[in-house]
Amino acid sequence: MQISAQERAATRPSRFAIGTRTWSVVRLVGALAILAAVTHQLIVTVGNALAATTPYGSHIPTVVANFLSFFTIESNISAAIVLIVAAIWGLRVAGGPSEADPVEPRALAILLACVSTYMIVTGIVYNLLLRGIELPQGSTVVWANEMMHVVGPVLLLADVLLAPRRRCLGWGVLGIVAAFPIVWAVYTLIRANLVISPRTGETGWYPYPFLDPTHVPGGYLGVSGYIVGIAVAILTVGAGVIWLSRRRGR
Repeated sequence: MQISAQERAATRPSRFAIGTRTWSVVRLVGALAILAAVTHQLIVTVGNALAATTPYGSHIPTVVANFLSFFTIESNISAAIVLIVAAIWGLRVAGGPSEADPVEPRALAILLACVSTYMIVTGIVYNLLLRGIELPQGSTVVWANEMMHVVGPVLLLADVLLAPRRRCLGWGVLGIVAAFPIVWAVYTLIRANLVISPRTGETGWYPYPFLDPTHVPGGYLGVSGYIVGIAVAILTVGAGVIWLSRRRGR
């Protein structure tokens, strides 16, 4: 039976090959560390809410909903889940030599491209715009903060660069990558004016200061500028992730 050129390219080992089993363990450990960081920060945030002396600050459902509305939190949780799925798949197929391992399923490859893009952009935006700025999630747990904004993004970048058996993705996947951030931005701006801030008791809660029109020069026009800039970053990083998948897949 003849093997096509595409199939030969898909199973050809890279020059710097990492075993599927080894990288699956890295993915699993990284995912558990990310989940531990998110859980620790949530526990501290809820604890601060329970200790609050104002009725707004102690409204736990609002506090938890706000916590889960951070793009950072959503990116980290989704990244951890996808990494666990990828690790389980990798451990199941890693039974022989690296050359015999199949490429990752297309659905898994798309999910990895999405969460890798979101985590890398999270790291870039936080370290360029938000580092040193107090965010409205309660007291920041230092190690968890670094895990979610530095270590996690670096891990997903390494996954893009080093993970074995990557699938070659089409450019149309970029539209899928961009879908969630668009939905998140719309959700955030609509929800903001429907929520009472647990910290101040005033109407209007924004997860990040650059989304708050009352604090950004130019109001909503200034906010739209930040959103456009982040959209460009997401599309750029997403295109880079897809380009690397195409290059490595060949």
